[in-house]
Amino acid sequence: MNINIIAVGKVKEKYILEGIAEFKKRLTPHAKVTIIEVSDEAAPENLSESEMEIVKNKEGEKILKKIKDQDFVITLEIKGKKLTSEKFAEKIENIQVMGSSTIDFVIGGSLGISDEIMKRSNFALSFSDMTFPHQLMRLILIEQIYRSFRILNNFPYHK
Repeated sequence: MNINIIAVGKVKEKYILEGIAEFKKRLTPHAKVTIIEVSDEAAPENLSESEMEIVKNKEGEKILKKIKDQDFVITLEIKGKKLTSEKFAEKIENIQVMGSSTIDFVIGGSLGISDEIMKRSNFALSFSDMTFPHQLMRLILIEQIYRSFRILNNFPYHK
């Protein structure tokens, strides 16, 4: 299984980078994980709605270039479906059974993701009604992916 985490912006915090590297290493027996970063657009504080859409659309175009037609795309969205860790593992397993060899997880920038990315998404996933920093969300996501593979292989990590 190939897993791509496509995210807007760069992670600068050392502790987040170390955590991501650790879970990426732990996932080696289960999946090839690639982190793909696309540059974020400048987004000053007081943007109008139309200016926000322009920023999201520019970031969305960069993300779409990283997604292949046959990839299964899961977008992280506040309004997405919430799953338990066990149901998330089941979702990953079902994607594999359906014949998809690559899952692209998309984490948008600080303004969210564009409508075009939402349309391309095969599944919208929410981790919470809360908003998390998108850099930290990468660590949370990769830990949950690792937890899913532990669940699928009947290892005790998830308890």
